[in-house]
Amino acid sequence: MGSSLLLSLLLTTTLLVSLSITTTRADPLYQICQNRSNYTTNSTYQSNLNTLLRSLSSNGPPTGFFTTTQGNPPDQVDGLVLCRGDTNVSACAACLDIAVVDVVQSCPTQKGAVIWYDDCLLRYSNIRFFNSVETSTKVYMWNVKNATDPRPFFAAVYGLMGSLVNKAAGGPGMFATGEVAVRGAGAVAGQKVYGLAQCTRDLSRDSCAQCLGDANNSYSSCTQCAGKVGGRVIGSSCNIRFEIYKFYGNSSIRTAVPSPSLPPIPPPTTVALQGSKKHGLRTALTIIIPVVTFVVIVTVVFACLRKMRRVKNTRIDYGDVNQIEDIEPQVFDLAMLRNATNNFSDMNKLGEGGFGVVYKGTLADGLEIAVKRLSRTSSQGLQELRNEVVLVVRLQHRNLVRLLGCCLEDQEKLLIYEYVPNKSLNTFLFDPVKVKELTWERRYKIIEGIARGILYLHEESQLRIIHRDLKVSNVLLDKDMNPKISDFGLARLFGMDQTQDNTSRVVGTYGYMAPEYAMRGHYSIKSDVFSFGVLVLEIITGLRNSSFDLLSHVWKYWNEGRVLELIDQLVGDYSSSEAMRCVHIGLLCVQEDAGDRPTMSSVVLMLSSLSTSLTVPFAPAFFVGYSNVDGEKNTLNTPDRSTTTTSNPVSTNDVSITELEPR
Repeated sequence: MGSSLLLSLLLTTTLLVSLSITTTRADPLYQICQNRSNYTTNSTYQSNLNTLLRSLSSNGPPTGFFTTTQGNPPDQVDGLVLCRGDTNVSACAACLDIAVVDVVQSCPTQKGAVIWYDDCLLRYSNIRFFNSVETSTKVYMWNVKNATDPRPFFAAVYGLMGSLVNKAAGGPGMFATGEVAVRGAGAVAGQKVYGLAQCTRDLSRDSCAQCLGDANNSYSSCTQCAGKVGGRVIGSSCNIRFEIYKFYGNSSIRTAVPSPSLPPIPPPTTVALQGSKKHGLRTALTIIIPVVTFVVIVTVVFACLRKMRRVKNTRIDYGDVNQIEDIEPQVFDLAMLRNATNNFSDMNKLGEGGFGVVYKGTLADGLEIAVKRLSRTSSQGLQELRNEVVLVVRLQHRNLVRLLGCCLEDQEKLLIYEYVPNKSLNTFLFDPVKVKELTWERRYKIIEGIARGILYLHEESQLRIIHRDLKVSNVLLDKDMNPKISDFGLARLFGMDQTQDNTSRVVGTYGYMAPEYAMRGHYSIKSDVFSFGVLVLEIITGLRNSSFDLLSHVWKYWNEGRVLELIDQLVGDYSSSEAMRCVHIGLLCVQEDAGDRPTMSSVVLMLSSLSTSLTVPFAPAFFVGYSNVDGEKNTLNTPDRSTTTTSNPVSTNDVSITELEPR
């Protein structure tokens, strides 16, 4: 786990609530003393720290969040407190009163520290940390009970936690809770999963989403946490938690009933070596619940939330996967989206595909979005919408486009994504003017980013997803030219032990399809590897595989020892060793036999380590060209950078053959 800290926690499921709750004061969940520098007794820094702690404990409870600074450099100290979004003022105050005492006892001379409780967080440092995401140090906790059937359980977990990322990042107080039913073959009847996500409120919306997404991703890579029915990640900037019982209050605002703190199991020796010190149970605290205030506010808030999240009588059959209402992406109001897109004006159109049209929009708060509008005449659109909502809401990775929510209203079916300003890789790579912006460094970074995004889909998300339609027009570029994989309408979910599947309905884009998929309908993670190989060769050469047989062209130059002649002449200065390696990797990925292709984890290693040896490639798969009505193969033999497609081929297998903007 690197610098991440591991801690197991036994969570009980009994919660006793009455008009007054008497509970014992629990130990901190964890604390970290930052040993970069120390202060001395009676120093100016200590005086500033004491003043800061008093200010934090007194000013934090009214709003549940407070930041302040005391003193001037080099004795300046910054501090922050955050109470959980479902605690009331008195519970928040009680937690912070304890925290300011515990933190100086645990870290008596350190200039920086962070301490976590169930109900609050306190952090201070001599190094400025406001408005920035801290993800280097995390504490993992998990329920000791294992899930009966992990596959449907974690499909529900990751759907819920993915939706809470968007709800927390875009919601008031940067706090969100939710629940989802576990469904599908093997699911325990009536079982639900409850989740919570929260960020410190100094973060921007994007920074909060980044922090929570990182927490979700890192938890999925925690081997000790695997298969458990509950878990959490607590960090300095955000935290997440899920359980099979409701552990939070009934309202996602500050006046809800606080949940009692639970005693953790003592940490293992490896954790204790980090300097953590646990305290014994101390004074019992009596918390009187403000019943009348609570009931009134919860009633008002519930009514508001019901109105805001109203979805009209439109439902989609999801088979044995969760309904949209269960997955709970943010539900957007149709009137809001009409206003944001100027009533879906052609002036706002970003692109068009088999799904429908994509529009740019701007919400009232200034947030730019991309709205994918399902065509009412599309036979494939409903299934694509299902896939994207079910799958993408579970995915949080910097190299995947982020789903913000959906809208099902007045027979409209809309998906709302983050807006990616530079559109697609397609618009740069095959444009004779814009291609000059794709320097070698940018191309290599794009290749690495695409590889990491696919690796996440295949191995790191715990939901093993096969994209099935990787191509240049489905790779978007953000303002910093970082790649983001988009369009999951054709994606398929695999079991963790599943290696391949078959289909009689071949979908995708010719030129990027693996031969076993195009010819026999067999697809696997190696199908995506093939598509990635084609992408790599297109990025390196600046040529389309869909315009002529690029694979044979590259293989010819490879055998003749003329690889560097393949490199796009418009790339400018480049590293010959990196270019040779990319072509080599591209050829390995497009091998005719799927078993000869590397996995994406191997590809990422090959790209990041020049010392990693590469196997000798065989001849690549033959180009799978367009088919006309008579089944004759049509290929064009001349490389072409044009952004238009002049041929008008016929597809008999619902295959996309256009190179338009991302759908």
